[in-house]
Amino acid sequence: MPNDLQTSTGSRIDAAIARSWLLVNASVPSAYAAAARSDADQIILDIEDAVDPRNKDAARESVANWLRGVGAWVRINDRTTPFWSDDVDRLCGTPGLAGVVLAKTEYPDQVDETFERLGGNTPVIPLIESAMGIENAVDIARRRGVLRLAFGSGDYRRDTATTADDLVMAYPRSRLVVASRVAGLTGPIDGPAVTDDESVLREKTATTVAFGLTGKLCLHPGHTGVINTVISPSPADTAWATGFLTDFEARGRVVRDGSDLPRLKRAEQITKLANQFGVLG
Repeated sequence: MPNDLQTSTGSRIDAAIARSWLLVNASVPSAYAAAARSDADQIILDIEDAVDPRNKDAARESVANWLRGVGAWVRINDRTTPFWSDDVDRLCGTPGLAGVVLAKTEYPDQVDETFERLGGNTPVIPLIESAMGIENAVDIARRRGVLRLAFGSGDYRRDTATTADDLVMAYPRSRLVVASRVAGLTGPIDGPAVTDDESVLREKTATTVAFGLTGKLCLHPGHTGVINTVISPSPADTAWATGFLTDFEARGRVVRDGSDLPRLKRAEQITKLANQFGVLG
């Protein structure tokens, strides 16, 4: 991805490492401000599935107008729909547009066309929601302009007639993680947990982390705090990392055995993220 791509929105956590991604129905402008006040690392104004086809034009205008004052991401309609062209044309050059989430991405050229139509400097997050998208994940991840991958788990289940069981979802999640690693991207963004139970949300987010995904979509502002906490390094991990690095420096950075270098890399990564997320050990 070119270094000059804009990947952050205001004072929020940089999109390249953002944990919570709050989807906001673009046809409800009154919800925009509440989302902006939330703890979400990044906001996505949704003009795709959340909006009735008859209301696409109005929602698109509301989004473009609001972006001028407060930056956000926008989930646009997929390349195969008649709405995609209007989306990219209206958003191209709009101040405050942090990037687009391209719905139902299945082929690399869909990313190419979107990136180019947006001027070649707006980040794209392909939302992979089908068997074809999973099959092409590596090629999609390697396209110019891609910041991260995201998993549209609900539509993937509908496409493949599978359930939400974690064992069943292991393959698509792992494939997105591997594709991201191969392409040199940050870990992908997991699909949302549709629940009002905080303990369930915490458990589902822990599963996200266990599979190697580093962000999560969410549908309610109240979910963002739990997601941010679970995906961040824990205070215990941060304390371990700080202690290891202190000890490593004190002994002159001497490697004692084959476990030292892997531990060093882990400690450095934990410390870096803890600093970026404000976690105290």
